[in-house]
Amino acid sequence: MSESQRIIEVTEKFSANNYHPLPVVIAEAEGIWVEDADGKRYMDMLSSYSAVNHGHRHPQIIEAMIEQAGKLTLTSRAFHNDQMGPFLRELCDYCGAEMALPMNTGAEAVETAIKTVRKWGYGNRPVAPNRAEIIVCDGNFHGRTTTIISFSSEEEYKQGFGPFTPGFVLIPYGDADALEAAINDNTVGFMTEPIQGEGGVIVPPDGYLSRCREICSRHGILFVLDEIQTGFGRSGKRFAHMYEDAEPDVLILGKALGGGVYPVSAVTASAEVLGVFRPGDHGSTFGGNPLAAAIGRASLRVLTDEKLDERSFDLGRYFRQQLREIGSPLVKEVRGRGLLIGVELESEVGGARPYCEELMERGILCKETHEDVIRFAPPLVITRDEIDQALAHVRAVLTP
Repeated sequence: MSESQRIIEVTEKFSANNYHPLPVVIAEAEGIWVEDADGKRYMDMLSSYSAVNHGHRHPQIIEAMIEQAGKLTLTSRAFHNDQMGPFLRELCDYCGAEMALPMNTGAEAVETAIKTVRKWGYGNRPVAPNRAEIIVCDGNFHGRTTTIISFSSEEEYKQGFGPFTPGFVLIPYGDADALEAAINDNTVGFMTEPIQGEGGVIVPPDGYLSRCREICSRHGILFVLDEIQTGFGRSGKRFAHMYEDAEPDVLILGKALGGGVYPVSAVTASAEVLGVFRPGDHGSTFGGNPLAAAIGRASLRVLTDEKLDERSFDLGRYFRQQLREIGSPLVKEVRGRGLLIGVELESEVGGARPYCEELMERGILCKETHEDVIRFAPPLVITRDEIDQALAHVRAVLTP
């Protein structure tokens, strides 16, 4: 039995069966390359669902983490620390926001945004007590807490976990007319993803986000964007909403904000919107901790200094073009923005997982999403030569 097989056996014995990972055990990583427990190298084409935009163990981020760990790691919010204020200032500058509320995981940031929007709504909209509604979209994925799965359209995420949290209205994704029709006196906000990642790398029609922005402004409700997966250069811009005139009132962030080494998330907004909170309304023991803040600051510096958004734009356009030129009869569509790319297979092919497994055998790590879609989302530090290496294997696998 190989070392990888032994580790998988132990993991499956002691771990709850809530994931279906590919049968590979990653033991070391650097840049876009990872190595399994038996010494085989692979190219990472998933980036931990965009948490590793900077590449594995980026030296500047690791250096910042080690330096801060040698001084101070946690104070809780009972006290100030010397890293959180500068971090939030730099994050607001990066996002064009006035204020931020730091958390840890993406799901926590989504829950924070929900509380923010409801609290704001009760003070600014003609909403009866406990009747606030947030409009969301079919095919959404915002996390897996009980409240968040309550407004999922995927029954798989909900089965066995009820009763569910009320206060959400589902509409079709990409349909601005449906948004306008759904707004009523109880509506306080509209929350969506600028590109649906887990939903299959679904890019909405051109102009959709800017029209949603205009509708929300006209009706006096908050426009909320979840850029946990699409942010920090993944889409080829700092944030995916920058492809249109669609600046959100509330921006939800996570994943790559932690530089691939630590969970860091946040909600950014105007001082008027985040100003609804008072001491005791919301909190997190670890949110804004000095270690997370130092890592977040390094993450933002690397993104800016290395112009990773521009790299993502150029290399993503090249990658998608090359994938389309394969011309495989197995492929229904290639779509995405930047280095967030979905290759949807024809339904009769029988699902994307067998192709992901074959690519794994060839040293390319990617993952299926929404059953029929292969998602390619490599670290943004990938080179064109490395993309070409990956494409050679993808062509071989997708050529019948």
